[in-house]
Amino acid sequence: MFGIGMPELIVILIVALIIIGPKKLPDLARSLGKGLAEFRRATDDVKESLNVDGIKNDAKDIKDSLLYGTDKKESETTEKTDDKT
Repeated sequence: MFGIGMPELIVILIVALIIIGPKKLPDLARSLGKGLAEFRRATDDVKESLNVDGIKNDAKDIKDSLLYGTDKKESETTEKTDDKT
């Protein structure tokens, strides 16, 4: 988690408790949690809208076709026609 270990996390919590106070700390933690959840949802939506997985698969197919000199779809078509004969 960002390279923060348990001792550093405890120090951060103690400093936050001293600065913010025990009454406002739960409200702050709640609002931070909601903010992080909203940020994660937004990044997931952006990833989904960009269709990153589809692009990765297309890039892999292109890479394979360049490395092996055949297109995956061409080899499947060739296999199907070979099976029929």
